[in-house]
Amino acid sequence: MAYTAKDYNNLIGMEGVSETLLKNHFTLYQGYVTNTNKGFDTLSEMGKGGKIGTPEYAELKRRLGWEFNGMRLHEFYFENLGGKGALNKSGKLSKKLAEEFGATRIGRPILRASEPCGGSDGPSCIRIPRAGNCSTSGSMSMMSVTRRAATPS
Repeated sequence: MAYTAKDYNNLIGMEGVSETLLKNHFTLYQGYVTNTNKGFDTLSEMGKGGKIGTPEYAELKRRLGWEFNGMRLHEFYFENLGGKGALNKSGKLSKKLAEEFGATRIGRPILRASEPCGGSDGPSCIRIPRAGNCSTSGSMSMMSVTRRAATPS
């Protein structure tokens, strides 16, 4: 099954995020989608050729994780941009942030402090059900996240 890049051009013109920044991230996202598809295709061919268990196969699997995570995390990022309203103070996210950081207003400085991390695609906060907590990161691409871990509950 090949992945198809989604169209997020509706985000252009959003207050607080430059068109250049968005277009740069659209290009990065497109690359992750392309490389994810290439990685799956190549792994399939290697499997058919009896190359499972080789160092090349192992390296490609490792790289595929990076590309797939980059693709999915950009989708999560784009799909959660926007909105003019304030955070719902009685919602699950607000309650979890208050539990983790003492108050929802504390979460913003913690995320902002993550911004200058080297190689960072931007700060992120993600709920990790298995650990029972939230984690902040300055490198969105570096986080290994599954669909389940990124789903709010």
